[in-house]
Amino acid sequence: MKRPTTGVFHKPAATREQAEAEAKGWERLASRIAVPALHGQIAVPDRQLLAYEDVFATGRCELLMGDVIALADRDPAVQPRLDRWYLRRDLPLALPHTDTTLPLRELADFTLTVNGWPLRVNVADTIDSLRHALAPDRRRLAGLTQGDPTEPNIAGPRCWLDFEFAGRNSVAGEAANLLWYLMALGGWLVPRYQPDVYDRTLRLALPPLSRPRIEHLEPHPSSRHIDVRYSWNTSPGRTAALTRALNGLRIENGSGMEEIRAFLALRILGVIPPSRLTGHDLLLVLIKLAESQAPHMTLDTFFTTTPAPHPHPGERSGNVPAPA
Repeated sequence: MKRPTTGVFHKPAATREQAEAEAKGWERLASRIAVPALHGQIAVPDRQLLAYEDVFATGRCELLMGDVIALADRDPAVQPRLDRWYLRRDLPLALPHTDTTLPLRELADFTLTVNGWPLRVNVADTIDSLRHALAPDRRRLAGLTQGDPTEPNIAGPRCWLDFEFAGRNSVAGEAANLLWYLMALGGWLVPRYQPDVYDRTLRLALPPLSRPRIEHLEPHPSSRHIDVRYSWNTSPGRTAALTRALNGLRIENGSGMEEIRAFLALRILGVIPPSRLTGHDLLLVLIKLAESQAPHMTLDTFFTTTPAPHPHPGERSGNVPAPA
């Protein structure tokens, strides 16, 4: 191939076989995550070169993560990753069931009627309010906790695992972490978008049965309005775990939506980059973000689910013992 001279980064490989293996790995990932373009390979006398897009030369990227961290070490005003994910550019949102794509910023100009409730999705305003609500000088109820209450960190019979973040943590933050993991991350987003993490962190790693769905979407561009109907289909076991967690939260702490709104929004925004989500899934995440901040929303309403269909026999693992 002709060797490009601008906007290209050449990565050397010792052998042609190594270069081919890396190119195959790139091909597996290219449709799933954000990657530089691979222009091809170049044979030189002592090695093989892979010609990748130079994301810095093309303007697609500006800094490495290590650079951003180093800047933040020196200046707390440097904006964190939520801004880079949601606010830096016009992130496209492909509206499901339509041929319409909106920049995420433009969605803030629309009113949504979601399952009969009026909502506004303004990510920039939400992030600003989170910075105010979660300012370091604010006082919150805290307790000695494990620090990362998620499904892979709780064994049964009950035993807590992984103490990297153990210590004095916000009670509301811990509640939001567990509830959103039960609602969305564990049964839907993590296995769908981080399958390697799902497989690595669970002993059985059975295919999840939860699947939230946007059932109807009708945009009205002239009136800047969108009608949406969705269902949050959740399997029986996950529904029971979510219900038990909500009941325990009320009994132990008397906490409601007001106490966990900001922490819940932070978990919704801050785990999986929006550029990796399909338009269907990103819109569901944004709807739950808007719901988390809506004054009328209660814990029970926010975490309302509908039963998922029972799996067919072929979807069950023959090696898994039936529950006692």
